[in-house]
Amino acid sequence: QVHMVESGGGSALAGGSLRLSCAVSGWVPDSRNCMGWFRQAPGKDYDGVASIDNYGRTVYSGSVKGRFTISRDNAKNTLYLEMNDLKPEDTAMYYCEATRGPCWAPHLRRDYGYAGQGTQVTVSV
Repeated sequence: QVHMVESGGGSALAGGSLRLSCAVSGWVPDSRNCMGWFRQAPGKDYDGVASIDNYGRTVYSGSVKGRFTISRDNAKNTLYLEMNDLKPEDTAMYYCEATRGPCWAPHLRRDYGYAGQGTQVTVSV
């Protein structure tokens, strides 16, 4: 059984930084796999934020590109999201996800397969 546990969320002021982590266990990744961060604010859609494949290639949503950095440590089975220059519109529950089957390139589609319970990020002015 796959377990994904996010941590590092909390409150920050606009312009500040937070670093999210996602510890993964029980996942047997395909040789071509992806991990990603998604978020959902109250009353808003569940949106992709950033994705990284097993080759380290990344994609970002336009709203976070240049401010957020996704990375992974395969030896530790951990996914990270470094968030800088935070804005109030970044306030949301953040979820990490991992692909169930092969993933040929990083993407932000909602079809990964495995997800954590989320960690709340709140940004205030």
